[in-house]
Parts: sequence; C-alpha cells; structure tokens
Amino acid sequence: MANKHKIEWTEQTWNPSAGCTKISSGCKNCYAETMAIRLQAMGVEGYENGFKFNTVSSRLNDPLKRKKPAVYFVSSMSDIFHNDMPKDFLNKIFHVIEETPHHTFQILTKRADRMFEYFLQREIPKNIWIGVTVENKEEGFPRIDKLRQLKASVLFLSAEPLLEDLGKMNLENIDWVIVGGESGNKARPMKKEWVVNIKQQCEKNNIAFFFKQWGTWGADKVKRNKKLNGKEIDGKIWQQYPEVIEQQFAVV
Repeated sequence: MANKHKIEWTEQTWNPSAGCTKISSGCKNCYAETMAIRLQAMGVEGYENGFKFNTVSSRLNDPLKRKKPAVYFVSSMSDIFHNDMPKDFLNKIFHVIEETPHHTFQILTKRADRMFEYFLQREIPKNIWIGVTVENKEEGFPRIDKLRQLKASVLFLSAEPLLEDLGKMNLENIDWVIVGGESGNKARPMKKEWVVNIKQQCEKNNIAFFFKQWGTWGADKVKRNKKLNGKEIDGKIWQQYPEVIEQQFAVV
C-alpha cells in the first residue's frame, strides 16, 4: 500500500500521481526523476513513460485501506498541483483525505499559485499539513507569501536543496521548517552558515526546525558520500516537529 522511502520527516508515501516537470532551480537534479527511470525499467505502474506526469488511479484509495493512523507524504514522486493534474482527480485525492481523518497528510508543492487558487474554493481539512519548497529567495519567497495566507493545521517550508543564503525571512504563520543539502554527483554545495541562519530564525520565532542532512557536501565544504556527512550541526541532531505532532505523529 505504501511506497518504500528514505524521507525522515514522514512515515509513509502515497503517490496517486507520478512524474513531474522541472519549473525551478531546485528541480535541476531531481531525485524523483532519477528514481522514476529506475521504476520504469522495473515495469512499475505509473512510470511507463518515465518521469512524464500522470495520475495513478490504482493507488488513489490506498489510505482508505489502512486502519492504523499514519502520516503520509502525498506524491513524493510528483506534485499534485502540477498543471496537468485534472481538477476532478485532484478533488478525488482530497475526498480520500477527508474520508480518512485518522491519517495526517503532508502536501509539498512548488506550484504555490495553483495551490492557493484551489484552496480559495474549498476548506483545508484539519488532517492536512501544507508546505512549499524554498530553495532560494527569488523563487521560494513568493511561495511563502502564498502559503502564509492559508489556514491549515501546519504550514511548513522545505528548504531542500538549499541553494543560497536566504538572509532574513518572513516566517509569519509558519509552523515548521525543513532544511537539507543536495545529494548526488552533481550536487550543488550548501554552506553551514546558511543552515545556521535558518535555525537561529526558527529559534527566535519558536518554530520547529528539522535538519535532514548535509547531502554530498559536508559542513566542512568537502564533497563525499552523504552518509559520511551525516545530519549533525556542531555534533547535535536537530529534528524537531510542530507541536501538533504529539497528537498526529508517532515519532520513532
């Protein structure tokens, strides 16, 4: 029912859509694209055309089959607010979410405009966390401005891959910030001071801060296997969750 994954800030992944289109700087070395090519070679449904966007009806009702509460990252291999996502299928996704209030659904998008327009027409269910990608200031900050206008149980930012110093951020109405460096042979460097800047602003604003990983480039600016670089900041792991997590997320 759920895809295997290595995303530390969630429990399960649910992919009622697959594939995507690159629209911003953060998309350049997309992990999902690389994985989609592998899944295509394995004959997995939804990846017949590699990374081309499509809906996968056979996975639409998966959360309905699970009685034990879970936290789902929705479309980890796609973006449900993709321009090619039919509105009627998007409505079906949210119907499943509404029918499974015992689950929590994390939705992350780079398409904040369509997300914002969609939620102007419907109330956001209480079991949804909404987030946007913030890889840099030029493309990420406008997404934050759209996000902060929504009313959801949790509004979060994913600064992964973090591509530059974000400077002073407007974190009004934001509940959670995830930060991570890029992985892979073509990974772009992430500097320690960029990470510390975000961490300090989260602390000042009482916002949960989750540092996922350094990625291919370590805190010492040396390129190596991401497992060796780890996820510590000055010898400590920072993986906080929003306060609502105590009720919705069983942290392992």
